Amino acid sequence: MPISAGQNRRAGGPIIAVLHAADRPPALADHTDGTELRFATADTLAGALPGAEALFVWDFTSDAVRTAWAAADTLRWVHTASAGVDRLVFPGLVDSDVVLTNSRGVFDTPMAEYVAGLVLALAKDLPRTLAQQARREWRHRETEQLAGARAVVVGGGPIGRAIASMLTAIGLRVELVSRRADPPVHGIDKLAGLLPDADYLVLAAPLTEQTRGLLDAAALRLLPRNARVINVGRGALVVEPDLVDALAEGRIAGAALDVFETEPLPSDSPLWTMPRVIVSPHMSGDTVGWQHNLVALFADNLARYRSGRPLRNVVDKTRGYVTTSGANP
Repeated sequence: MPISAGQNRRAGGPIIAVLHAADRPPALADHTDGTELRFATADTLAGALPGAEALFVWDFTSDAVRTAWAAADTLRWVHTASAGVDRLVFPGLVDSDVVLTNSRGVFDTPMAEYVAGLVLALAKDLPRTLAQQARREWRHRETEQLAGARAVVVGGGPIGRAIASMLTAIGLRVELVSRRADPPVHGIDKLAGLLPDADYLVLAAPLTEQTRGLLDAAALRLLPRNARVINVGRGALVVEPDLVDALAEGRIAGAALDVFETEPLPSDSPLWTMPRVIVSPHMSGDTVGWQHNLVALFADNLARYRSGRPLRNVVDKTRGYVTTSGANP
């Protein structure tokens, strides 16, 4: 989508508000010559938005954009340092002319590698190996073979497709599920029919009204007892109490969870201590250098914005995800 810098700026470049938490984007000033950067935290964002043309949402776990939206009097473009945009598709932004872009493409391979690592860890019982090592226990046992196991991956975007490719490479038979059928990809309406044969269910879909609570008690009952659930999408894809019940009752074999309904995961959550559960702190896409990659993507889009070229990763705000392959160079 072509969009160029407007007139509400100081000489040389647009005013950019940057929402951050404790840490600011690394070396952002090196990529933004001629612009005024207004760094703000959640409690100061409303004061940074008036007169700003662009907003870089570095703290993508915050709801501050929603609460400060009324102060965005000249905003034309919002870019988020995440693939998911569920915290940004609120009515004020969706109904406006403001363009929303995301960081699609940065996390695909890292997340696929992470999911492959989780699948291997679960099949080869690595958590128990490490626990027994810590106790100096020597207990021989058998583990599972992955070749021929079946994985159902929910999410037909770049991340889901990268996961499917990675799991196929280590020997699994993969069924990919997306919002609509595009053979060999299954439509979401076929998911229930795929679950009874799934050894691994991997959730990597964006959070939308259609995917919220996707894995509930009814869906969990369709999984076989040997199935493991892996969630690297959004916590709200899963009805967490239903998953806890299924794990506690032994109706599924385990889970590896990188995202949760409430983050950080509360210390009293039973998921922390369940024996067949791996908990990680929303880190599946975060490899060494990832923050610099996010800044580089924003900088590229800023250069496009300033020259009037189409932006990369324009989000369909009514659907909650990018629907095209992105802008050409």
